[in-house]
This record gives sequence, C-alpha cells and structure tokens, in this order.
Amino acid sequence: MTNDTKSGPFLIAIDQGTTSIRAVAFNVAGSAVATAQYPFPQIYPQDGWVEHDAEIIWQTAQNCMTSVLSDIGGPGQVAAIGITNQRETTVVWDRKSGKPVCNAIVWQDRRGASVCRALVEDGYGDVIQERTGLIPDSYFSATKLQWILESDQDIRDKAVRGELAFGTMDTFLLWRLTGGTVHATDATNASRTMLFNIHTQSWDQELLDRFDVPSVMLPEVRDTASDFGKTDRALFGAEIPITALVGDQQGALVGQTCFTPGMAKATFGTGAFVLLNSGSSAPLSKNKLLTTVGYRVDGTATYAIEGSVFNAGTVVQWLRDQAGFIATAEESATLARAARDSSVTFVPAFTGLGAPHWDPDARGAILGITRDTTPAEIVRAGLEAVCFQTKELLDAMAADTGQRIEILRVDGGMTANDWLLQTLADLLDTPVDRPTYLESSVHGAALMAGLGAGLYGSLDDLAMGRKTERLFEPSQTADWRNAAFADWQTSVARVRQ
Repeated sequence: MTNDTKSGPFLIAIDQGTTSIRAVAFNVAGSAVATAQYPFPQIYPQDGWVEHDAEIIWQTAQNCMTSVLSDIGGPGQVAAIGITNQRETTVVWDRKSGKPVCNAIVWQDRRGASVCRALVEDGYGDVIQERTGLIPDSYFSATKLQWILESDQDIRDKAVRGELAFGTMDTFLLWRLTGGTVHATDATNASRTMLFNIHTQSWDQELLDRFDVPSVMLPEVRDTASDFGKTDRALFGAEIPITALVGDQQGALVGQTCFTPGMAKATFGTGAFVLLNSGSSAPLSKNKLLTTVGYRVDGTATYAIEGSVFNAGTVVQWLRDQAGFIATAEESATLARAARDSSVTFVPAFTGLGAPHWDPDARGAILGITRDTTPAEIVRAGLEAVCFQTKELLDAMAADTGQRIEILRVDGGMTANDWLLQTLADLLDTPVDRPTYLESSVHGAALMAGLGAGLYGSLDDLAMGRKTERLFEPSQTADWRNAAFADWQTSVARVRQ
C-alpha cells in the first residue's frame, strides 16, 4: 500500500480484474495516492471452463475499499467512485438477497462454443456482427447467460418472474454497493454481451429471443460517465457517489487518453487487448476484429475497433506456476535476454485462439524443441508469442482501416518488461509508448468518475495528465521481422490442424 498525500478530494477506482481486485485513490491531478489489491481464486470445473465465486469477489472489493478509505482519511475525502471490470464475465443473482444463483462464468470460458458454431452454420453470424459489432463466440456474455438459464429450470422460472438480475461484474458490484437500489451498466460493458445493438444503443429484442433471455433480467444502460447512485451508508459510514462504469479495456483507452480517431492502445494483462479509436464511425471488420463502444459521454457514443488475445499474462503465470521455469514474473526478462537463438515457438492457446483466428478448439503447443533447448529458450518464446499475437491484431487493423498505427500506447503489468516492449516495437516496426503509470484501466475509471462528478470539464481536461515514461523505437531489419513472423504463422497453422 502507498500513500503520497492526504489532501483531497480523491477519486477512487475499483478495478475488478480476472485474478485480483484493487482499489486505487487518485488525486485530481491524476496521481495515485493509495492502493490496495487482493487476489481471489480461480475455478476450473473442466477443460475450457473458467468460473469465479462472485460472492468472494464482492467481499474482496469491500476489503480493498476499506483499506484505501482508511489510508486516505475516510469517505469524506472521496468525491466519487468509478468501477472498471473484466467485461464479458457473467453473473446472475437474486434480487431480494443479492446472492448469486451460481458461480460467475468468466470471459475465458469456452462452454458456449458449440452454440456459436451453430449460429454461424445457420447463417446468423452476420446478423450478430451487424447489430453488435461482435463475432459469435462464447467469449461474450450471451451464451454464458443462456447456459445459466438452461442449467436449472428453477433458475429460468425465477428469471421469467423477474426475481433474478443479470449483469457483468460492474453491474453486480454496483448492485451490492448501492444496497440493491441500482441495476445498471454502461454502454461499454453492454456492448460486450452480444445482446446490445451498438447502433441504436439499446438491448436488441431479436437477439434476446434468439438466446431465450427474459428482458426483465437486464440492467439499464447509461453513459460511461453518469449518475450511478451512491454507496449504501452502512458499508463505509457515508454515502459516496458512483459516477462511472467502464469495461477494463475501454477504461485503458480512456486512461491512455486515446480520444482522437486513429489513436490506439494495447493492454497486457491476463489477456492482451488492442483498441483503436474509430470516432463516431462503427465500421464492421472484414478481418475478424470487433467493433465496440469505446466510451459514451453526454449520450454520444465513440466507437473502437478491438482485437483480443486470450492469453498474455497467463503465459508468464504458466511458465512460473505450472512449468516452474521461473520463480517470479520479473525473471522472464532476464531469461529471455540470456536465451540462445533457437527455433522454439510457443503458441499459448490454453483456451483457444482469439482474434483474428477465433478458434476455440485450438490448444497450446511448444514447437521446435531440441536436445539443447533450455528453459531460457522456452521463456523467450513465451514472451515472443505475446508480441506475435499483438502483431496479428495490428496487421488486421491496418487491413480494415487502410492505415498503419503510428504509435502504440501500452499499459498493464507486463509492460514493465523492457525486453518485451523492445521486441514488440521490433516486430511491429512501430514505436511503443509506455506511460509513467502502467495501470491505465483503473486510471481511466477514475478519470471518467471525475468527469461524471464534474471535477473535469471535458475529455480534453483528462488528456492533459498523461506522461510518457519511455518510447521504444524499432531497431530490427525487415528481413528479421518477416522471417520471425513467418515461423510464428507456421506454428499457429500446426496448432489449428
């Protein structure tokens, strides 16, 4: 925990991630002054299934808030709260008790893959993409919610009677924070459900019928910066306004202040996510990328093109926790530098491949191992895999827009790794910009909360605080880049056979 100053007012952002929750207090100048972070357990019922206990997540969020409030002098110092969250993760709870009816189904979960294949085979994939900007995939909330409703007749009956509520994790936390008085989400999270029409900015009744989802379960959709009610006084001793909800990747787009069309950011957390601001235009990708709501302010949506890599930070976790090749994440850079030149390629398709492949059945592989291969070569190949997958996304974006991204702004825990970012710049042939504060999602939620609370007057005010810590310039030849990427493409093709 850190504490640089106790002079408020402060903005607190709750960052509900895939493996941990943190709360961060920022001053109005945008500096983080207090942080609390706690992990929560992952649940793997079977291959390709990933779940969370939403009740534990709620308890963990409370603990984070209590710690930060204590550090900054109490709730009277806080102007507003913003929430950012793992997006597509789906939870259903009882409206009276607030208790989840089952474990939350995590965005990584693949149990809806067969349903999505059937949608594509039926020719319904184009309808979904035209309305939602998404490609049919179990990554999104719709099939997760459908599975929950079909898993137990009692759950469906209660849902139809209006006794149950659905939400992504922002909505669940908002419900609990407000004592069950507010059932709402924002446009960025709604746009990740595969049930929301991004053009009309409303729930799509035809899609609800297709997935057999009762509309009475759904939250109200509000602007990203909006009045989301106040915390229950019993929780923290005072009512605190909640003025922003934003999906984690859109939060990073805001935190990186990518407010001009053509600007792009990449976040390297559990997965890797690249978002390109497309302004008021919501173009449909021809290269298996997604169109999503970047943020919505004053009733006006700004759109983004997105590419998602399912496994980025999980590669380092696997190298550390399962393979035992490293003791800490920081050792990955040291080993990568020490590795000999080799033909080892690591395709980390632990839960399938995301964009631009969208192959839920692919599984990971390490290729090119010889008798001389050491853990160093495998660790380096794991880090390179994150870079290769990012290059696939940027190449697809360039094909969609006809323009190359001039600078890639990056954030997330993995970006503390200089070796990774230099390799990324070399493979992309694009400068990579690392900010002074690496956790852009939580920072973006705080900025949006400040906008919603009136502490900032406009998006331009938010853009003034971002600072570059280091710019990584490309240093490799085109021949090196092309040969390395060709090896990667060959390895991916083998995994997908």
